[in-house]
Amino acid sequence: MTDTSEEAKQIEKLYEFGERLNEAKDKSQNVKDYEGIIDATKTSLKAKQLAAQLIPRFFKFFPNLSSRALNAHFDLIEEEDLAVRVQAIRGLPLFCKDTKEYISKIVDILGQLLTAEEIVERDAVHKALMSVLRQDVKESLTALFKHIWNVEEPSQDDTIRDKVLCFIRDKVFPLTTELLRPQEEMERHITDLIKKSLGDVTGAEFRMFMDFLKSLSLFGEKAPPERLTELIGIIEGQADLDAQFDMQVSDADHIDRLISCLFMALPFFVRGASGSKFLNYLNKHIIPVFEKLPEERKLDLLKALAEICPYTTPQDSRQILPSVVQLLKNYMPRRKTGEETNFTYVECLLFSFHHLAHKAPNATNSLCGYKIVTGQPSDRLGEDFSEHYKDFTERLTSVEDLTRATMKKLTQGMAEHNKAMAAAKSDEAKDSIKALKQNTTIGLRTCNNILAMTKPLHSKTPAFIGDKSVNLSWKEAVKPSVPPSATATGVKRPTNAANGTNNLVTKKGRGAGGMQNQLVNRALEGISYGGRGGGRGRGRGWGGRGRGRGYR
Repeated sequence: MTDTSEEAKQIEKLYEFGERLNEAKDKSQNVKDYEGIIDATKTSLKAKQLAAQLIPRFFKFFPNLSSRALNAHFDLIEEEDLAVRVQAIRGLPLFCKDTKEYISKIVDILGQLLTAEEIVERDAVHKALMSVLRQDVKESLTALFKHIWNVEEPSQDDTIRDKVLCFIRDKVFPLTTELLRPQEEMERHITDLIKKSLGDVTGAEFRMFMDFLKSLSLFGEKAPPERLTELIGIIEGQADLDAQFDMQVSDADHIDRLISCLFMALPFFVRGASGSKFLNYLNKHIIPVFEKLPEERKLDLLKALAEICPYTTPQDSRQILPSVVQLLKNYMPRRKTGEETNFTYVECLLFSFHHLAHKAPNATNSLCGYKIVTGQPSDRLGEDFSEHYKDFTERLTSVEDLTRATMKKLTQGMAEHNKAMAAAKSDEAKDSIKALKQNTTIGLRTCNNILAMTKPLHSKTPAFIGDKSVNLSWKEAVKPSVPPSATATGVKRPTNAANGTNNLVTKKGRGAGGMQNQLVNRALEGISYGGRGGGRGRGRGWGGRGRGRGYR
């Protein structure tokens, strides 16, 4: 170990180098002084700390020594002594201040240093990164995002990538108003970087990026239609709508992504973006195998379908309507069979049916035996579909009888819950009863909705519901005070809408109503999406791959 007197000489020598360089008018002539500072990185700890301050300070004056100076400084970053490492990290932004060509290299190193365990060291890395970002945000962001999407040298874990993502989420995204200048140019640049990063992301990462993109003025409420189309395209890409769907391989990851992406796309459908690609995929690949889907995914899918149907085009409505009618018949048996009736399924499908039929009313002539005249050949009024009408209305009557019986039971249950609440002593008991009351309330909403939607369908020329008069049972009622524009800009969906509240099921023909409170829709929560690399199509699951690079 260097003794005290030797260390003092080294420090004194370093101060001399620094003073001469400070005083020199043409600093580039003092090569020996700068070389002396670089050589000090191989001496005592205190000399190394001082060298870590001086090397970046005079770096720009000695381009011929740049490689040697950088390597010496990088060695200090790898020192065992924490104080030396922290001082070296603090000096990194100075290398870029007047020599912009080093920004990418410095950001790359700082990105790797985000894995530091010591709080003071990690703090220094955060501050250094923010300093470089403010010097040149475009170049810095590009270098930082390479840690997310560069897979040329995959490592065995995603530690660096995860730390970079956290830094971007916690430090960069909240400061976009300050950092993204000029606004339009930089918002476009970071959008392109994000799009390039989406080839291999988890569900939580994708939601984080989408939430950020939605916050940009580029995609704000005044954005032109092509911008909404761009966002929908991003979501469609993540949903992998070009992939074949084969239930034989039980692709849980794919169905989870599809449902999650459907819900993420909903606010943009509300704003006028096209959902044609989603609807076509559902119609072609998913609805035909609906009964084979995992039970917990069926309700998610029907809820998503119900919420998207009010925003379909007449052409899309006409194409998917036959599939919806067939599903509806599956869950509205013509006669009592003793099988379960899932009223939440029926509510979803009736709601979808009304909104689709409202857009393409004469398509129901051949599907349900109605007599709706539009003057088009597709009316098919010269054909006899009376059997279809008889079949459909019998199913409506059957489900109405069951619904009324269930409502009676639910109303009785609510009275019992009220009595139990009055008698409850503990907070735990009261919370339990409150949950039961909430379930019952939503069950009654479901039943009321079903009756409201079946009633007009008995006429041979029904008026299909195409407005907001029916509020889906799992969604909070829209308050009158909310201005109409709030819906147009995509109000955040209520929490219970994402979590899939109650799936109301009763035993048909048994006279007893019951509910299962199934928290089934985990699609928008932070769940695991099938591990790493488990996706189909392009081989992408909602997991990550390892990446990592050495400093040099």
